[in-house]
Amino acid sequence: MSLKIAVLALQGAFAEHEKKLSELGIESFEIRQLPDIVRSFDGLIIPGGESTVQGKLLRDLELFEPIKQHIENGLPVFGTCAGMILLAEKIDGGEPAHLATMPVTVKRNAYGRQLGSFFTRDYFDGKEIPMSFIRAPYISDIGSAEVLAETGGKIVAARYNNQLVTAFHPELCDDMYVYEYFLSMMK
Repeated sequence: MSLKIAVLALQGAFAEHEKKLSELGIESFEIRQLPDIVRSFDGLIIPGGESTVQGKLLRDLELFEPIKQHIENGLPVFGTCAGMILLAEKIDGGEPAHLATMPVTVKRNAYGRQLGSFFTRDYFDGKEIPMSFIRAPYISDIGSAEVLAETGGKIVAARYNNQLVTAFHPELCDDMYVYEYFLSMMK
């Protein structure tokens, strides 16, 4: 089965995700403007970066509703860091939610600013993998989603139906397990 993955390329670490997909032999393309969303694709990656900027650009470029509709219609989506914030139904502190398709609550910049960034190894879906955290959020309320990873007692990865989120950046590590997990969601 030949898969094609769209990568939201408005801001953030989209090129790193494209590189990982290429290493796995998966075709990808960038979503930068409205005409890009009408192409055929099997999954979507929403990268890390700045969630507030990405949320504003999604609206300004009229991508917000089409992307939300694709997700609500079952398109597999993988959000990393800011992508997790964009998908969350609620954000601690009263900040307005963005796509709000995943029934979790996230805490932004939960580990502090840039100096609070760190690297660790922990378990994702039962397999130990490397995890790189950069100004990372975590899930403060799991809602009806499934916990896939915890680090230091905090939930850092979850799945809800067709949606996968991680607070860490698998695109910055050598391990491919999280990508393989996401690709398996399309089969």
